[in-house]
Amino acid sequence: VLGGLGGFGGLFQLPSGYTEPVLVSGTDGVGTKLKIAQALNRHNTIGIDLVAMCVNDVLTCGAEPLFFLDYLATGKLQPQQLAEVVAGIVEGCRLSRCALLGGETAEMPGFYPKGEYDVAGFCVGIVEKSKLLNGSQVEVGDVAIALGSQGVHSNGFSLVRKIIETQGFKWEDCPSGLGGQSLGEVLLTPTQIYVKPVLDALRSDLTIHAMAHITGGGLPENLPRCLGQNQSIQIQPHSWEVLPIFRWLAEVGQVNETAMLETFNMGVGFVVLAPPDQAATTIRYFQSQNLPAYAIGQVIEGNGTLVFA
Repeated sequence: VLGGLGGFGGLFQLPSGYTEPVLVSGTDGVGTKLKIAQALNRHNTIGIDLVAMCVNDVLTCGAEPLFFLDYLATGKLQPQQLAEVVAGIVEGCRLSRCALLGGETAEMPGFYPKGEYDVAGFCVGIVEKSKLLNGSQVEVGDVAIALGSQGVHSNGFSLVRKIIETQGFKWEDCPSGLGGQSLGEVLLTPTQIYVKPVLDALRSDLTIHAMAHITGGGLPENLPRCLGQNQSIQIQPHSWEVLPIFRWLAEVGQVNETAMLETFNMGVGFVVLAPPDQAATTIRYFQSQNLPAYAIGQVIEGNGTLVFA
C-alpha cells in the first residue's frame, strides 16, 4: 500500500516476482442477510461476509487477493453500527491476507429506512498467467473435493426469512437440533474464508485443476462453471455432511431436496477439482487445516451440467 489516508484514490504497488501477472477482480454484497443483522442489531460479522464473498470468488482463478474496498450506504450514519461493520471488514481482510485499501460511506437521507444500510465490496487479486485456473486444466476423471461451509453463508436469505416468518418463528428462538443456539446466531455465522488453506495448497506439491465458490444457485449452478468444454460433473448424493440448519429449514419450510440444493450451499462452501491419484492426499491436507473435506464426485464427459449419480 502506498500513501496515507484521505487521498482521492488508493495506491497499491504490485508485488515483485511475477513474469506475466494477471489481475483478477470481484465484487459482491451479502444480500438480505442484512435484514437479520438489522433486526438483531448485530453487525460485527457482516463485514466478514462481505470480504468472503469477494475474495472467495477471486480465489477460484488461483489468485491471491491483494486489496479490498468497501461501500456502505445508509439513510443516516449510526457510529456504533458503522464501527461494527468496519471491524468485520478489517477481520475479513486479515483472514484473507489482503489490504483494506479504501472505501466509501454514503449518507442518503430519505433513501433508506431508519437503521437500514447496504454494503458492497470490491477485491483485486493477482496470479501468474501460467498458473491461472480457467477450466482448461480440468480432465475427465478429476475428483470433486468439497470443503465444508460454516452455515448458510450469504445466499438464500430471502427463502430463509420467508420460512421463519411464515412459520411464526423469531430470530431469538432456539429450535432443537441447532446446538442450543438461536436462529439469529446460527444464521449470522459468517461466510467461511478459504484463502489461506487454498493458496497454501496451490503453493505446495498438490495439483488442483479448478475451483468453485458455492454461492447462490448452490452446487448445480456453480460447480459446472469451473469445467472445461464437453465436460459435466457427476455428484454422489449424501456424500458430505449437511449442516443441521439446512435440515431444519427443509423440514420446517417443507422445501424439497432439489429446491434446497438449488438455493443453498447445503454444507459445501467451496470445491476443488484434483487428479484422482492426488484426491486422498488433498482431502487429508484440507482436513489438517481444520476444514471438513469430502470426495463428492468426478468429472465426466458431458455438456456443462451437474448430474446426480
